[in-house]
Amino acid sequence: MNDLSAFSITAKWPAQHPDRLQLYSLPTPNGVKVSIALEEIGLPYEVHLVDFGRNDQTSPEFLSLNPNNKIPAILDPAGPGGAPLALFESGAILVYLAEKTGRLLPADPAARYETLQWLMWQMGGVGPMFGQLGFFHKFAGKDFEDKRPRDRYVDESRRLLGVLDRRLEGRDWIMGAEYTIADIAVFPWVRNLVGFYGAHELVGFDAFANVQRVLDAFVARPAVVRGLDIPHRG
Repeated sequence: MNDLSAFSITAKWPAQHPDRLQLYSLPTPNGVKVSIALEEIGLPYEVHLVDFGRNDQTSPEFLSLNPNNKIPAILDPAGPGGAPLALFESGAILVYLAEKTGRLLPADPAARYETLQWLMWQMGGVGPMFGQLGFFHKFAGKDFEDKRPRDRYVDESRRLLGVLDRRLEGRDWIMGAEYTIADIAVFPWVRNLVGFYGAHELVGFDAFANVQRVLDAFVARPAVVRGLDIPHRG
């Protein structure tokens, strides 16, 4: 049996299956990237809900795994060389899982780097811009009389959707016929933008037919359906 007791996070979230990868998360766009990837890969894992309502993310135990106090984070008892590995940042975790299992990342070096390029595009653009639009449109920012901040993020989100729409012209997925971690990174954010954030009309989403087509294919995948509800909030 794997001994994870050296990791203080297990004091707050005990591992019932210490031989499995431990996922600490919440079903947000960044969180479900990892649960979807794990469901697609079929790698055994144990999930722990990090409850923001109880400020779990600022607890000493969680900070011992992720000093940046963000979800998701993982603890893999069978990391490189067989030693446990703690890892945070959803993009890094996606790359790790893909390389660990040989799935969801092209073997061809050029295609691999192109996939990572689109992963970084999501992390540097889509996530921050869509998230800020959500703040100014759905949350506290909606009460600001000055709409210039909101409109700035609307314009940039629309531009990013245009980039994605052109990329998807004539393609099943971002990388063509092959479904990859780039899709798993991007489409939870697109879904959140037009769904949870309610920004469908605000960004003129109907103009991006290719994005809508691939989003529909993405959310129809059984592993995505399961992953979008992990961890289950109850």
